[in-house]
Amino acid sequence: MLLERSPVKRLLPVMLGALITLSAVNIAKADATLDKIEQRHELVVGVLLSGGPFGGIDPTTQKPRGLNVDLAEELGRQLGAEVQLVPVLPANRVQFLQQGKVDVLIANMEWTAERGEILGFVPTPFYRVGGTAAVLKDSAISRWEDLKNQPVCTSQGSSYIKPLTELGVQIKAFKSSSESLLALRGNNCVAAVHDATLINPLIADNAEWQGYRALSPELNPAPSVIWTRKGESDTQAKLDPIIQQLHRSGWLIEAQTRNRITPASPALVELQKQFQANGA
Repeated sequence: MLLERSPVKRLLPVMLGALITLSAVNIAKADATLDKIEQRHELVVGVLLSGGPFGGIDPTTQKPRGLNVDLAEELGRQLGAEVQLVPVLPANRVQFLQQGKVDVLIANMEWTAERGEILGFVPTPFYRVGGTAAVLKDSAISRWEDLKNQPVCTSQGSSYIKPLTELGVQIKAFKSSSESLLALRGNNCVAAVHDATLINPLIADNAEWQGYRALSPELNPAPSVIWTRKGESDTQAKLDPIIQQLHRSGWLIEAQTRNRITPASPALVELQKQFQANGA
């Protein structure tokens, strides 16, 4: 006498088939971005243009400029693709990438373990940067610990929110660094915390900021990477050797100098030596 199979056993082949189909769909999705770039000959890059040497608007030409912009254009050149720049903000840049509005992000978003859980990224960093705080010159604040229980301005989605929270500060998060810095000048906070590469040139070169100084050492220094959607290993594998070559050739060091980024990053020199030692 044949025993009738249970409903679960009868459904098992169907369930396995569905899982195999779902895996195939996920693989297809992983390949979709690079395929689209190659088919349409266009690379869509999300960039932060809120000011500073990494990304802003040239007041003379009204065109985007900065290291992130230069890097996006160079990637497009090496991929044989036109580059479409899409302005993003700290508050929406992850959503723009996840929703497919951009192919990749080069948007002042340093690597963190939390971000690495939800997004993919090109393994070789193109920069390394930490945060600093703009404070009034006559402020009693001289150490990061002095910010405890004080109102501090920063950007929504900033990687500095977690270490600042651990210091016990009162976070005031704004949509952009420009709004955060404006709030500092309006005395809505005692400090504004952003990338040192934004704060340092601002204080050094802008007459309106001569009454401010920057805290040191840098807060939470981390590698700057190009972000992709999760699982897009093909896109990452295509871009990674390009970034390595830009280190090896000194292109990134030249781009840093060209965009007047201060202080100069020692990480770029270290990475150039590393990839030159590895050979072409």
